[in-house]
Amino acid sequence: MSDKIKTVNASSIPYRYNDVSGPKYICRGPNVDFGLVRIMPGEDFSTHHHVEVEEIFYTVAGDCELYIDGELHMLKVGDLVQVPPKSNHYLRNVGKEPWEAIFVKSPYNPKDKVDVDWKPGK
Repeated sequence: MSDKIKTVNASSIPYRYNDVSGPKYICRGPNVDFGLVRIMPGEDFSTHHHVEVEEIFYTVAGDCELYIDGELHMLKVGDLVQVPPKSNHYLRNVGKEPWEAIFVKSPYNPKDKVDVDWKPGK
């Protein structure tokens, strides 16, 4: 097998928060980030944006509110949303089931995250 080909099983990588929720980076670089994200009912993921990085979410389970620059997008299974660079985004699971999605971030830049103090209704 070539040294350039990477294989990994997602079950070997924990979710960020107690291996229950948050992002799970399956592949980091050299050109993209690829992973899974899970938000449990009642949880949210704080508002942030990326200066250069575009982020794509593809919903595989559950429903989720995604705010992009203050505009609400309701995500359900099969929905894909592309969040352009410099767009503030906030995720909140108001459903009864975990929300799970595949995410892709490109170009690869692990330091490109700017936290923003914003929540709906604030």
